[in-house]
Parts: sequence; structure tokens; C-alpha cells
Amino acid sequence: MTDHPKLTLYLRNFSDGPDADWSGTLDAARAMDAVGVDRVVVSDHVVFGENLDAYADPAVGGTTGGTQPTGPDGQWLEPLILLTAIAATTTRIRLGTSVLLAALRRPAVLAKQLATMDVLSGGRIDLGVGIGWQREEYQAAGLPFERRGRLLDHTLEVCQTLWTQQRGSYSSPELSFDGIHQMPKPLQPNGVPIWVSGTVNPAVARRLSRFGMRWIPWGPAITDLDGAIPAMKRAIADTGADPDGLQVQGSAGLLRGADRRIDVAASVAGVPRMVADGATDIRFSGSLPSDLGQAQDVLAELVDAFRKITD
Repeated sequence: MTDHPKLTLYLRNFSDGPDADWSGTLDAARAMDAVGVDRVVVSDHVVFGENLDAYADPAVGGTTGGTQPTGPDGQWLEPLILLTAIAATTTRIRLGTSVLLAALRRPAVLAKQLATMDVLSGGRIDLGVGIGWQREEYQAAGLPFERRGRLLDHTLEVCQTLWTQQRGSYSSPELSFDGIHQMPKPLQPNGVPIWVSGTVNPAVARRLSRFGMRWIPWGPAITDLDGAIPAMKRAIADTGADPDGLQVQGSAGLLRGADRRIDVAASVAGVPRMVADGATDIRFSGSLPSDLGQAQDVLAELVDAFRKITD
């Protein structure tokens, strides 16, 4: 478990309008870096179909009551390219995906991209992954939606092989290779840290035990860390792995008061409870003020309040 909870901010890399100010997105990331936010994360969609109701269907990976925020023609920036741009103009903030649909990418190419990002950023990359909820994305990539869990595992297996083996060898029903070299390796020991998104279930527990003890709760677990974290630790133990040291993301929002300004005190009020339940990383989502100066002031206030409440 980390010594002090980390403060993560979700940066919107999508827009439902035709004239998004992406320079403002980069400015916001630089402001986060300047005031001491620990990590910035962005989301992923490669394409959209038209069955957006699936976002609210837990049976296919959505969340009850969830809504897709832009419609099928919303603009969504590719997360790895965006994070590379952010890496080039920041110095210390960690850069992550929450979450990347990693199975949609060819594994060896993804391993190369992430290793390159890690080297150029000075070892600041985190890879958050999930299986996704949208059948059409897998169809557009020529991949079977029903096998998305296995495809994700396969992708992560190849990435970790190429990150850690000088002379890579790998064998699975999907792919086999031997004597394969890929440089550079990530700067971070054992490769880019992997965060696994999912509900409390045996498949996610196995994924955590294999690829890294870092969990992004999904579904009912998001709002029930008190019950979900012990349940996930039991599920991990059932795989034969040691769940001690499991890192867990808690989810919070940038709440607004009656004057529509961000209420920092209200936003951080639930943090101590999540930390007591076992959260090691608190991710805040919500819109920042469009004015850069105001956004930086809010971010500085948030960082200060977060540090005080978690000391």
C-alpha cells in the first residue's frame, strides 16, 4: 500500500461540440502539473456505433444509470497521442489511461508505443485497462466481442514479455514468437505499471494477480469500497496470489455549490472514508473552469485541501 493517497484528475479528452478547444485541454494538464496533482488520466474510444444504451447495461460492461456523454459523433482524442503531447509539456505529473481498450491494439505495437512514451516522459506512464462495453468497437477492429477478456489478457501478456525479456519468447493460441527483440525497454522496473478495471469477479481477480495489484473498481464496486475491497482481496487470494499491497482507485467528483463554483471542501469531504475503506488513489472527475487562471487557482486549492485531509 502506498504511504500517502495519490490525487488523480480525470481530463476530458472528448467533446460533444464541433469546436473543441484542445489547446485548453493541454493548458489544463500543465496547470495540474504545476500545482502538484499526482496523476492525470484520460479515457478511450476508438469508434462508436449507434447502440449507446449499452453504456448503461452491466451485462456487457456498462454501469447502471450510465450515459455516453457525447453521442456517436462526439470528438474523442486518442489517449496515447494526447498523453504524449502532455508528457512533452510537463515535468513531474504521472500520465495514465482510465481506461485504455488495450485489446483493440496489436500487442507488439502497443508495447512499443508505451515503452517509447515511458522513456520520453522519464518513466511517468501508467496503463489502466478494461474490456469495454461496446460491441461495435470490437467489430470495427475485426475482433470477437465475446472473447474480449481473453484478448485483453493476451495483449498484456505480450506487452509484459517485450518489456521485460531481452530476447522475447511467447506462446499462446493467439500468437507465438521466439528470439524477438524490442528496444527501448520502459524506464520503470518490470515495465509500465498496469491498472485493471472491472467488477468483483474471478476474471478480474486473476488479471490483477497476473499483471499487477492495481485495481480500478467498476460497477457497484465504485460506490461500495467498504464491501468491494475485502471481496476483491478474497477473490485474489482464491487465485493463489497474495492480495496484500493491493492499490485501489476511489472515485470522487468536483462538486459545485449553489453559485456553480467548484466547492473544494465538499469535493474532498468523502476522501477520508474512501481511504479508510482501502483506497490508495483518489480520482476526481468533473469540469474545470474554462479560464486558465481560475482553473489553476481551483486546482491549487484542491491539492492543498487533499493533502491536509489525507495527512
